[in-house]
Amino acid sequence: MKNRPNFLTRKLIHAAALCAVGLGLAPSLLAQNAYPNKPIRLVVPLAAGSAVDNAARIVAHKMGQNMGQSFVIENQPGASGLIGASTVAKAAPDGYTLGGFNDSIMTMLPHLQAKMPWDILKDFEPVSLVATVEWGLVLPIDAPEHTAADFIATARKAPGKINYGSGGNGSPQHIAMALFAAQTGLQMTHVPYKGATQAAMGVAGKEVQAAFQGIATVNALLKANKLKLIGVTTAKRLPQFADVPTVSESGLPGFEFNSWFAMLAPAGTPKAIVNTLQAEVVKALADPEVQSKLMAQGLSPRGSTPEALGKAMRAQLARYGELIKAANITAD
Repeated sequence: MKNRPNFLTRKLIHAAALCAVGLGLAPSLLAQNAYPNKPIRLVVPLAAGSAVDNAARIVAHKMGQNMGQSFVIENQPGASGLIGASTVAKAAPDGYTLGGFNDSIMTMLPHLQAKMPWDILKDFEPVSLVATVEWGLVLPIDAPEHTAADFIATARKAPGKINYGSGGNGSPQHIAMALFAAQTGLQMTHVPYKGATQAAMGVAGKEVQAAFQGIATVNALLKANKLKLIGVTTAKRLPQFADVPTVSESGLPGFEFNSWFAMLAPAGTPKAIVNTLQAEVVKALADPEVQSKLMAQGLSPRGSTPEALGKAMRAQLARYGELIKAANITAD
């Protein structure tokens, strides 16, 4: 005869079930307690090998180890991030589809598209800032220029004849160089590629003469002596590139530019799941090995609360709106 629960046990189980249903918690609580119970898809709306892709893979791998479920990175490049972001915005808000976005997608792209299929402040739930991407001005390895001042002097002598590459119209590379040109009064020709990695290869192959790039994107090319880093866009020199001056100190005082990588979820994702993911991001970023890998790529580990990320998104959305309008930058 099979073992059966006694009368008291059955009563307790029944009472607990009624209580959960009465509170409206049974289905959602069960789902949240079990989260995650299958692999999590992390959509990166940029090409493999980009700064955001590199950071996503490093952090998501550690998160997967800690959470006991794998993270599947899905690159969906195109339209400066519009395509991949749309996938996340339309996904079920269950915590199993997330977005790994850079600030270009979140705070630049909305000012560059006549029609947006989503609203960055309404269609996504902020989870956590992950890392900032440090940037630099790169040239072909055998270019004669050694500093930002050298590059400015060369470009000034040849108005319109210096071509610079970017990951596409309205991409961070485009924004950075357009702002640099506006502040120096330089006239250069923009050559958009289909991604940051392709633009970096364009510089290495001398298809274009220069580009601003996230150091994480060009790190391998720098190590392979395919590119020359002549200036970083941070306020101070980077420890891992101590011999490379800042653009500010070597050609354009006050010029700074960086970008950041954050994790977002579709709007409506339960708060408990958002909080779980945020805690796991911070936990992964606290790991010394993760920190070392990120910093070696030219990334600075960060982490934040969902509220702090939301505040940063709103502030930068307003800031870039003003800058893009002043520099007359378009996605056309």
